[in-house]
Amino acid sequence: MKNGDDFLNFLPCDLSIKILTALEGPSDLVRITAVSRNWRHFVIRHGLCKHLSLQMFPQLSRVDRVNELGGSTKGHAGAGSSNFMEWEALEREHRAYAFLARCCLSTTAGDCISEAIIASSTDNYPEESICNTLEPRDRVARTASYWSSKGQKNPAVPETLTYRLIADLCVVTEIKIRPFQAYFQFGYPIYSAKSVRFCMGHIKDADESCQDSGTDRFAWTYTSQEFEMAQENRLQTFKLPEPILCIGGILQIELLSRVQRQEIDGLFYICVSHVQVVGRPLSPAFSIQILEPPEKFVLEVQSYSLPTLPEQMSSITSLQMRVRDLEQILNLLQGNG
Repeated sequence: MKNGDDFLNFLPCDLSIKILTALEGPSDLVRITAVSRNWRHFVIRHGLCKHLSLQMFPQLSRVDRVNELGGSTKGHAGAGSSNFMEWEALEREHRAYAFLARCCLSTTAGDCISEAIIASSTDNYPEESICNTLEPRDRVARTASYWSSKGQKNPAVPETLTYRLIADLCVVTEIKIRPFQAYFQFGYPIYSAKSVRFCMGHIKDADESCQDSGTDRFAWTYTSQEFEMAQENRLQTFKLPEPILCIGGILQIELLSRVQRQEIDGLFYICVSHVQVVGRPLSPAFSIQILEPPEKFVLEVQSYSLPTLPEQMSSITSLQMRVRDLEQILNLLQGNG
């Protein structure tokens, strides 16, 4: 393309930016940069990939800077080094944000939970532990598998379930929850919550244990709206209005208000059989470094290879299921089942 035919030379800069940022996403901008060197420089100079990425994921506004594995973070000494450093930083951001958008669109979504961290309360531990919510079956070794809160006289008392995801950066699209139906109680009551809400973020102090349900342990970068939960024994899907970038790999489920009273003691409980978090992990391609204070973080590009869900997850899940079977059998033999 000749410079004389390039519309960027005829339109005001602001209008060109408005046109290019009207594209659907950074992937379209990457195609634009292949048209000519002039277009590539324009897109990079004005940070348009970063702009569109921020539209996709407002949580990226917390990025302090972008680093690349093996990339130099020091400028060249001598005259003109500041200009070189500025352009180098712009190119680095362009590559990182363009690749991040590609990862979000190209990788396969799946269950992103790595481990259950802690519940705000547990009625009978470990028989009714939060770890049971990772088990898709509602019965293991002929014993019910579920988490149960402690009973409360006030049905408005909330509960929380906190999980670690399989990556520090995950794009979460929906959460699935199955309330537990007590098939061993008269009337087969379902101990669901009235509504749910989701928080995503990171541990404030990496040196401290996160085995504490207190909110001061976590910094939340996203809090969802409330979703109504049905009092039904099925895996219920709570789809987020937009894909959310979970920064820090911690997801907390807030279970708001109780609807079922237990006949034997007259107290209200919430019980959950199974939880899934559906999304796309962005590791090992990306990692983060939380800065102090924790409002900002460094986005680190480890490689430009598309991330995938760990291949070993299915084998790990089957191993965990066998371990759970053995634990339940031991509980039965010990008279705890």
